[in-house]
Amino acid sequence: MHFGTEDLLRLRFAVSPLCQTHEAVRTLRRPARHGYHLPWLRRIRGALAGLDLSELSLLMPSPGYTPDFLGPPPDEPCPSFQDELARMRATDPAAARAEMANSLACTPGATESPIGRRMLADPAWAVRRLAEATEQAWQALVAPDWPRLRALLEADVALRSRQLAEGGLERLFADLRPELSWADGALTVRTRGAEPPLQRLDGRGLLLMPSVFVWPDVVSGFAAPWQPTVIYPARGVGGLWQRPSPRAAEALVRLLGPNRAAILGGLTDPSSTTALAERHRLAPSSVSAHLAVLRDAGLVSARRQGRLVLYERTPLGIALAEGEVPAG
Repeated sequence: MHFGTEDLLRLRFAVSPLCQTHEAVRTLRRPARHGYHLPWLRRIRGALAGLDLSELSLLMPSPGYTPDFLGPPPDEPCPSFQDELARMRATDPAAARAEMANSLACTPGATESPIGRRMLADPAWAVRRLAEATEQAWQALVAPDWPRLRALLEADVALRSRQLAEGGLERLFADLRPELSWADGALTVRTRGAEPPLQRLDGRGLLLMPSVFVWPDVVSGFAAPWQPTVIYPARGVGGLWQRPSPRAAEALVRLLGPNRAAILGGLTDPSSTTALAERHRLAPSSVSAHLAVLRDAGLVSARRQGRLVLYERTPLGIALAEGEVPAG
């Protein structure tokens, strides 16, 4: 994404309850990526009974295109869910049909399926049905936890805003996600799927939206007339849900030893060896040795960020630390 002068003036952040709802639906369909959300998934099992999300799921190919009208970029920093849903309900049926056709084409057989044919034959009905399903998903999956989720997302925006104020775009994008890189006035977004095309923002700027449920992916999208948007995992997702029970924590100590268990259990955000040493009052050399063992066991991963190497838990490490059994 190539930035011009006007684009630099139109960089903004927003929190979207509608986006969180659709990403929550995606999380239900990605068992290998549940990771941090295993406690949440266990808790909502009862709420899923009788919840029909088949139309929404059909328009969420992975990889592939999801219709933009399902979650247009918010026009304010933190709109209400009902305001965003109203915008979705007001989608022009002809525009919705074109976007749904593009999305259905990403899944073999979806266009000719009974649901696909009905949505394309009656796009006004499809918009109403998708809005109804979205509202049901919001009530069942997100609304009970929205105050907690909103607090985490707004805290992420506050952190990123400070980074932008302290060091500009270079500082902001250096810490956001390893899939994002900034150089020579351009932001490169590496996503799963095909190589992304070159895009000029043409004065539209860029919207950055933290998400709880998009982890571990980064999503980039929205064609004209929408503002280009990057959705990224919010900082602190690892500590969002319940803490390990005392029994699970005790078992983790017996399995790994007290220091490795403490390092794994406390690794809720990407951290460096130095930060972990200070946090756990251990020598950096000891922390480095423990991290090497945890990494060899597939419980943590490492990535370089500038001069630092940051460690974070893998889905297996998350499941072990939380006393859960990974799905799939």
